[in-house]
Amino acid sequence: MANYVEITAVEKFIRMSPRKVRLVVDLVRGKGVNEAMGLLKMTPKEAARAVEKAINSAASNATQNYGLTREDLFISTIHADEGPTLKRMKAGARGRYKPILKRSAHITVSVAERPAKES
Repeated sequence: MANYVEITAVEKFIRMSPRKVRLVVDLVRGKGVNEAMGLLKMTPKEAARAVEKAINSAASNATQNYGLTREDLFISTIHADEGPTLKRMKAGARGRYKPILKRSAHITVSVAERPAKES
């Protein structure tokens, strides 16, 4: 059982498919905040900018509100959920229409302080 406080930040309504965001989220899960930020800077995916923003927000919440140091923080939980879908249509053959689904995502990040190693 973990007895540490988790600090959370949520980025909502990211205009990107949650499936594409999850590819980037899986890269940084469980890593330290500084290590994750360095990894995201080098990731060519567009979702990396949104994930970077969410992690930075959670780390800032931890340092400003709880007085934790950024070097001791790691990403305890991170996930990308589906947001609302904008439904648009495109004209198709024979008077029909083809649906266009513009998906969005919500990114939730929780950071925590690494537990001290007992000797």
